[in-house]
Amino acid sequence: MKLYNTLTGNLEEFTAPNDEVRMYVCGITPYAASHIGHAMSAVVFDIVRRYLEFRGFKVRHVQNFTDVDDKMINTAIELDVRVLDLAEPNIQDYLDEMDALNIERAHIYPRATAEIDAIVEIIEKLVDKGHAYAVDGDVYFRVRNDDDYGKLSHRDLDSMQAGARVEVDERKEDVMDFALWKSYKPGEPAWPSPWGEGRPGWHIECSAMSIKYLGETIDIHGGGQDLVFPHHENEIAQSESATDTTPFSRFWLHNGMLRLGDDKMSKSLGNIISVADALKMFSADAIRLFFMSSHYRSPLSYGDENVATQRRALDRLRNALRPPQESTTDGSVDPSPFRERFVEAMDDDLNTPRALASLFDMARSINRGKEDRADVKDAQATLKELGGVLGLTFKEEESGEGSDAGPFIQMLVDLRSELRAAKQFDLADSIRDRLTEAGVTLEDGASGTEWQLG
Repeated sequence: MKLYNTLTGNLEEFTAPNDEVRMYVCGITPYAASHIGHAMSAVVFDIVRRYLEFRGFKVRHVQNFTDVDDKMINTAIELDVRVLDLAEPNIQDYLDEMDALNIERAHIYPRATAEIDAIVEIIEKLVDKGHAYAVDGDVYFRVRNDDDYGKLSHRDLDSMQAGARVEVDERKEDVMDFALWKSYKPGEPAWPSPWGEGRPGWHIECSAMSIKYLGETIDIHGGGQDLVFPHHENEIAQSESATDTTPFSRFWLHNGMLRLGDDKMSKSLGNIISVADALKMFSADAIRLFFMSSHYRSPLSYGDENVATQRRALDRLRNALRPPQESTTDGSVDPSPFRERFVEAMDDDLNTPRALASLFDMARSINRGKEDRADVKDAQATLKELGGVLGLTFKEEESGEGSDAGPFIQMLVDLRSELRAAKQFDLADSIRDRLTEAGVTLEDGASGTEWQLG
């Protein structure tokens, strides 16, 4: 099994001591409803976890909530609510929506506001070792103390500084130094610390929580590609400087960004599709299949028609799992070649498009096996098992689309039956495939062919 490691820029064989995987994934900042980009990242790392467990690893999964930062504070001020009161309903909605998407819950969901002691402790270590310094109640990390700063984003510090958009603060020793602790300002939540009341900076919380719950070295650190710099770069610097342990994480996995048209989907641009709205339109399986239709490291463009296409494709899998109408008479469908192709694809940096192709080919063989009255039970069980590795439930969904198309569908079904009787099987299969692409499933039985739309 090989995974692409952002740290090295290479595909590397993945192993873990005692087959136990410690995985930390950056979670959301709960200042508003979660959007479909959050869902994409959650699905990606749900598949990472599910496949690792399928391959025999035991995974301990931690995902944080950044429930205090500038966005949280500014939104709370706008809405005239407490920061903690803003976070709670958004966190619960996020968890409910992830449940609806059939995403396995992390073992621990630490929150920044509940981990202040651990955060202060790691900052104290950095100050004591000379990696950080306090100025007027703020604490900054000395970036130039870290000789290999930039190793994750593969850029040197000087080039970063030339292109950086950083907050100008003459109190800092270097413009690239970043805040570990921010002193209290009126209207903001604050906690006691050796440097006075204040709150943690953004990056330090993840280091503190990862080290507290998973240890000084973890196996996988995940998140979106937009977190590579500065967030994950800073995590590495402060974590390895505080613990004197290398590496902080053995593998760094980053999913590609979800776009709406030509633009990255983000709250700041106002081009957001919420998870709740997406789930009103499409099933969890359809949304997951849409995400899996592209490799996890590639960018993906969201559109209703793109998801609708996957919804129609799903029924090809559901149809294959439905019991045959006729009893078995001869032969069986062997699922082994399809399983081998699935594992080969997933072992190649979680190549879900190729893995899905093996499932759809298996579904095709199952449906043909039903027509030939072959035993398909083992193949159906394998299809359901491997689909479950990808988090698919195969639940039936209702659809009222296309009620006016009934007579035309029946005409094509009748034509297919006539072609089969005339032994023109290629043409008959072509009609079946086109109907399947349109969301029509066929069941051949002794009394004829039945069809279902949606």
